[in-house]
Amino acid sequence: MEPTAPTPREHPGNLDPYGSCPAADYRSFSRRRFLQVSLAAGTGALTTACGLGRSTTTPTAATLKPIAQATAVPVVRRPTVDARVGLALDHHGGDAWAWRKRITGRCIGCESCTAVYLQAGDECAEIEPEEDRFSVAMPLRAGENAVSAICEHGDGRRYASPPVKYNLRLADRPRAEIAVSLEGGKIVLDGGKSLPCKGTKKAIRSYAWSTRDGNSAPIALDNANEKRIALSPPAADGEYYVRLQVADEAGKEDTSTAYFIIADGKPKLPKLATEAPAWVENAIVYGVISRNFGPDGLRSVTGRLDDLKDLGVNTLWLAPINESTVGFGYEVTDYFKLRPDDGGGTDADMHELVREAHAREMRIVLDFLLNHSSVEQPYFLDAEQHGKASSYYDFYARDAAGNYTYYFEYDHLANLNYDNPEVESWMLKSFSYWVREFDVDGFRVDIAWGIRERKPDFWPRWRRELQKIKPDLMLLAEAPGRDPYYYTQGYDAAYDWAAEYGPEYDWFLDLGRWAWENVFDIEEDIPSRLRTALTNDGEGFHPDALLFRFLNNNDTSPRFISDHGPELTRVAAALLLTLPGIPCVYTGDEVGAKFEPYDGSCCIDWDADKYALRPHYKKLIALRNTLPALRSRRMEILEVRSVGPVSGYVRYTSADEPPVLVLLNWGDKAVNAEVRLPERFGALRGRGSLHDALAGKQVALGHGRLLRASMPAYSARILTTEV
Repeated sequence: MEPTAPTPREHPGNLDPYGSCPAADYRSFSRRRFLQVSLAAGTGALTTACGLGRSTTTPTAATLKPIAQATAVPVVRRPTVDARVGLALDHHGGDAWAWRKRITGRCIGCESCTAVYLQAGDECAEIEPEEDRFSVAMPLRAGENAVSAICEHGDGRRYASPPVKYNLRLADRPRAEIAVSLEGGKIVLDGGKSLPCKGTKKAIRSYAWSTRDGNSAPIALDNANEKRIALSPPAADGEYYVRLQVADEAGKEDTSTAYFIIADGKPKLPKLATEAPAWVENAIVYGVISRNFGPDGLRSVTGRLDDLKDLGVNTLWLAPINESTVGFGYEVTDYFKLRPDDGGGTDADMHELVREAHAREMRIVLDFLLNHSSVEQPYFLDAEQHGKASSYYDFYARDAAGNYTYYFEYDHLANLNYDNPEVESWMLKSFSYWVREFDVDGFRVDIAWGIRERKPDFWPRWRRELQKIKPDLMLLAEAPGRDPYYYTQGYDAAYDWAAEYGPEYDWFLDLGRWAWENVFDIEEDIPSRLRTALTNDGEGFHPDALLFRFLNNNDTSPRFISDHGPELTRVAAALLLTLPGIPCVYTGDEVGAKFEPYDGSCCIDWDADKYALRPHYKKLIALRNTLPALRSRRMEILEVRSVGPVSGYVRYTSADEPPVLVLLNWGDKAVNAEVRLPERFGALRGRGSLHDALAGKQVALGHGRLLRASMPAYSARILTTEV
């Protein structure tokens, strides 16, 4: 488990489950050190800079004399120099997120020292000053480290700076690694690249392979305690997940998970860097604002799981639930804690929600952010108070004048500095914490575009670290899905936004603009505007593009039904749930709830379905779950001839599954619509009628390539060859 409640100096960081604690290596001497040691040895003094043969004793807290008490230092064997030694570290300590912490400071008069080094317990690092300054990568141990700069003379005198305490929030554990390959028709799983903790250097003593629940068929694990195992392909097609747990001689453990695929009876390996797991392709997301579910936050959500299961959704996206200041939850003060009120709860509440959702075959995705922290976050407050003397000053992105940066008018959200490796480590551990401790199934990452701007190479590393723990996570970017970057740099899906990066890109005008924002404003223009939005203005999308689509989310205000009315909402819901991509039904959409997500309102009346939308959503979701064509990535938009605003498209698969014809009348009048079907959709032609799966009845269409359908006002038809 992670450390608990923080103080402003003790953030509850991650006990890294697979970290290392590298020790310093002093086998190589610099020229300066060689001359110093040689000089001391030549006068008969035994000199060991932190155990390298200078003193018969190791410096301890009792023998280290603080510089504040130091007196003038007589020069030893350098009679021409008369100096005082001044040692000081620049920062006042705090949490650390790196096994080798960059320590800087002053070393005035250190030319009179036989040896100058940093020390924290058993760990040491040599100081080589440059113009009275030094910068040293200091090895730390998990937990508290009291770091001092020490000057030693050949006659045994020692001077030390006051100790500065760093609390390393990484755990000293081995790291399980799995390499998967195909050899001679078998799936080979190799744990040989698993790493011991470099600090203890305890060898890995055991390997234990096991299967994860939910595989398509049983897997025979022979020699499950060997470092390397070979599996015969299982009988059924599907994804197969296997775990490896390693333990070292001290009993410290780590677990990793890998998967392979059986397709058409043959094994294949997924492209982990870009390929989404199967469940993500089939996800129907429900956006959850937990405070709107009831007064008990997460427990209120758990209490409505059966209703959500009945609706047909299979993935719950929780609005931010981390500890935060007043607001919707994006003002995070602690990435490892839940907020206790305003829609949050306890760790036990979160465990229960995940457990009960999984029991109903539903996934939990967290709304998480790593672009910024609240200005009330303890690290930020420390940096504001102490300036450059704070260990956290460089945790935040700053302009040339040293001011922290932020986007738009959000000066309460300070951008993090991803050029600082400790920030990257801190955020990686925060994500992994929620996967390891709570078994969540994915993340919607807020302001993912911000990291793309400031540290574009970060996301692939982030994806690899998370996939090591749980390779079938959903990774969703709050960023424009028209930008190919996200599909090649770590994400499975991105938002259906109109904005993309390019020379004409305007942050303030374009970023976050919903692709359908103006589609529904003028009734007669809806089909043409919709075509433009669905085809990226005719430019198409990246081959791996998976768009996250919605009518409402936390940033679309007011609600769609408030702007466009219930009749148009019914047609738009049919559009949402029959398009390629990942559809999202947001809190209260299915009962026509009218509210503003950021207004802090409480509970929705779930029985007040004034417009009978819930049966409509439930039917549409059931059809998406039933008809494979509606879950595919393939669609062809058709030309529709009609006196009214009618859109039409065919959904189809690459297999022999029957295609589906979707027709949508956006107008307030009944009209007839004519569509000409391409030859490859011959299954839909020549039948005289097709089954309207939404209405549950046959619809006469005529014969031949030109189909004619009657379309009632504000209607949707989902036409198939199957009843």
